[in-house]
Amino acid sequence: MNPKVVLPYRMMLTAAAAVIVLAACSKAQTPTAAQPPQVSVVTVHGTTVPVTVELPGRTNAYLVAQVRARVAGIVLKRDYKEGTDVKTDQRLYQIDPAPYIASLNSAKAALQKAQANVVAMNAQVQRFKPLVEGNAVSKQDYDNAVSSAGQAEADVASGKAAVDTAQINLGYTDVASPISGRAGISQVTQGAYVQASQATLMTTVQQIDPIYVDLTQSSTEGLQLRRDVASGKLKLNGPDQVKVKLLLEDGTEYSQTGSLQTTDITVDPNTGTVTVRALFPNPHSVLLPGMFVRARVEEGVTEHAFLVPQAGVAHDQKGQATALVVASGNKVELRTLQLRGTQGDRWIVDGGLQEGDRVVVGGVQKVQPGVAVIATEAPAATFGASVASASTASDATAANGKPAANVAAATKTARQPPASVATR
Repeated sequence: MNPKVVLPYRMMLTAAAAVIVLAACSKAQTPTAAQPPQVSVVTVHGTTVPVTVELPGRTNAYLVAQVRARVAGIVLKRDYKEGTDVKTDQRLYQIDPAPYIASLNSAKAALQKAQANVVAMNAQVQRFKPLVEGNAVSKQDYDNAVSSAGQAEADVASGKAAVDTAQINLGYTDVASPISGRAGISQVTQGAYVQASQATLMTTVQQIDPIYVDLTQSSTEGLQLRRDVASGKLKLNGPDQVKVKLLLEDGTEYSQTGSLQTTDITVDPNTGTVTVRALFPNPHSVLLPGMFVRARVEEGVTEHAFLVPQAGVAHDQKGQATALVVASGNKVELRTLQLRGTQGDRWIVDGGLQEGDRVVVGGVQKVQPGVAVIATEAPAATFGASVASASTASDATAANGKPAANVAAATKTARQPPASVATR
């Protein structure tokens, strides 16, 4: 082929190829419209929710009496069985009474001597009285006789006190229980020497029916509770109607219901807590002093709260509770929440949300605040039947103006967040 013809032909092919490559690059650089991420949401509705606080505590005996030796001596015998119930004034131990019987007899003899001396001194005064009027004896002798009679009467009073003391000490040899309750393990055995000067501990008697439960509550929680009551957000049931339930060490619920008795007015400077005391019946001695328990205290109700699944609530670095909400225009907003506690697997939110807000509970990791999303209502079965019951409880509340019975019965609220949710 003629070279003059081939060269223009090759140049045409090269230009055509460049045009094709440029067109392809132009198409590759054209951005493709991204689809909005899809998220699952739960629409929240205000409802009346019982406010229940869960507090740790320990049991303490209603009455405690340390039985100690009040006289010194050898323990002759123990008259009770360890771990059994005893009555007031029941003898628990007998200390050797022989020395105290002797002391009592000596005191009685001294009293008799003093009484006899009183008779002699009074007789002398009566003899000196007419003689001093006739100047047969001196006035000084008569005064001495009167003084001696007075001293004799004082000796009689002292003798009576000595007899009483000896009788009391003899009575202390029978060591009796000062209260009715359950006697503990004996700290002394037969033949042991006990001392009154050191108040030797012999045993302890405790009344455990009823029994106290001393709970510890954060002073911050107590302050927030008082603020809510003052603002009308929280309505207390009343001091005579506040119910307390116990969870035992093995996680089971104690069958008896207790009542609040008092709250300490002093805040522990080391822990920042105050002591709240509750009283529980303990007819079967299930609760023993010193047991660790957790108490659920029904403090009242909050009339307009929202129940949000745990998956929809997170905590930022400052420990504040947050949630993503699909707002107008299907754009995501970040809300800071005020939590009251939990009810089952849901958070109780009393601030930060509004009626009908859609809280993101699925696909949270795919969205950021300000991003438009496609929101789909999450099935109730995804988070358990409790999610659906929130709207049901709200409807029941609106219908009769009272909390729904199933909500009040099902509530078991804790101040602490569930173990599955990280908090500060």
